[in-house]
Amino acid sequence: MSDRRGPSAVAPSCIARRSVETRREEGTVREKLLNICQSVPADFVEVRVHEGSSTSVDYAGKELEDIGERTGLGGCVRVLKDGGWGFTTFNDLSEMEKFAGLALRQAELAGGEAIALAPVEPQTGAYRSSPEIDPADVSLSDKQQLCHSYNQMLLADRRVRTSVVRYRDSVSIRFYANSEGTYLEQQYGFCGLMVVAIAVDGANVQRAYESTGDLRGYGNVLGMEEDCDRVKKRAVDLLDAEPIEAGTYSVIVDPKLCGVFVHEAFGHLSEADHVYENPRLREIMQPGRRFGEDFLSINDDGTLVGEAGFVAYDDEGVPAQCTPLIKDGVLVGRLHNRETAAKMHEEPTGNARAISHTFPPIVRMTNTYLEPGELSFEELLQDTEDGIYAIGMLGGQTDMEMFTFSAEEAYRIRGGKLAEKLREVVLTGNVFKTLADIDAVGRDVKLHGGLGGCGKAGQSPLRVGDGGPHCRIRNVVIGGR
Repeated sequence: MSDRRGPSAVAPSCIARRSVETRREEGTVREKLLNICQSVPADFVEVRVHEGSSTSVDYAGKELEDIGERTGLGGCVRVLKDGGWGFTTFNDLSEMEKFAGLALRQAELAGGEAIALAPVEPQTGAYRSSPEIDPADVSLSDKQQLCHSYNQMLLADRRVRTSVVRYRDSVSIRFYANSEGTYLEQQYGFCGLMVVAIAVDGANVQRAYESTGDLRGYGNVLGMEEDCDRVKKRAVDLLDAEPIEAGTYSVIVDPKLCGVFVHEAFGHLSEADHVYENPRLREIMQPGRRFGEDFLSINDDGTLVGEAGFVAYDDEGVPAQCTPLIKDGVLVGRLHNRETAAKMHEEPTGNARAISHTFPPIVRMTNTYLEPGELSFEELLQDTEDGIYAIGMLGGQTDMEMFTFSAEEAYRIRGGKLAEKLREVVLTGNVFKTLADIDAVGRDVKLHGGLGGCGKAGQSPLRVGDGGPHCRIRNVVIGGR
């Protein structure tokens, strides 16, 4: 169903700003988009133009593998006529009319049963992110030197055999218009960095990492010296950690692993295209069904400015919103684009997203998280006589309601205190049983972005955020020796 996030591919970013602003002043983009939307004889027409640029710096071990700045420009036209969708992309604005005609022809050939779009109020607006430190104001040389210094710190311990440092910044400028009168301009600036240490002792290989990335600017990647030290130490310490004994445990998960679970195991099941197309899932995901205790609430919120999944408007021109998915233990909502909302007689939620102009928008998450409870981490720990504390995630997969996640590090809990360090901790289970088995929720909510992104239907990586507080889950099956 989904691909857990890994290192981000190069995304559009900062260098194209000047050319975009020049065209905006001339009004040519707005004029072209609105003319296309009004001139194509169809039930619905939308046009998107994306422009941007990116910076990337990659170290692998001692080698600088890649460094560069890239720019890109393109657009797409999507047409609905007589029950058929047409979709074309272009890289030259002067050919927009030609490709609009091709999209219309595709729609006419694909026609079938009538397709409705849930009504939304036409929007006119603009959004531009304003980071405290704009990556565009930092030289490529300074970015490279920062990555080099972090890499040297990772390699300072002889047991760390190799390392990875990856830096990305990007600005994506998006223009959107449709035949209902919506016209929007949006600009988002992303900046992030990932550090990885790989420690080796004979056949024993252990990996640790830290990743940061959201829309707050270059300050994200400054001052990560302590992170590098922690990553290096974590990888080395895992060499001496004991493999876990397989069994069923009470598990306290940290905010990062909580977010991974909420996003991967539950969030994808809340995307309405999955629900509508799968009769079994439609039966399970019935609003009003109880999935957990009264203190269990999960939201998807695209309005959190600065977080990795923030959007002012989605890629169908619908304003972002906070959508409760589970409230007080009961399923209350799901995520929609305009088509799925109409099919299921519900409201659009602002979750139509595309990673670039080369894809049509589909139903995707934004920032998905478990709401806070009332307990501190110390109270959770003291109330757990015997169990495991699982931190972070190295990898995982989901298949409908079944999931498997590998914790990055873990500790045994004995008598309400952290004991020996563990490795090879793999959590498996059924998402609905696991939600019902959450018996305590902390108050320390944290959201995470990072360099990677969410994958779905060939569209990856999409910037998203996820998180939650520490929480305790009973009866978790852990694979091991």
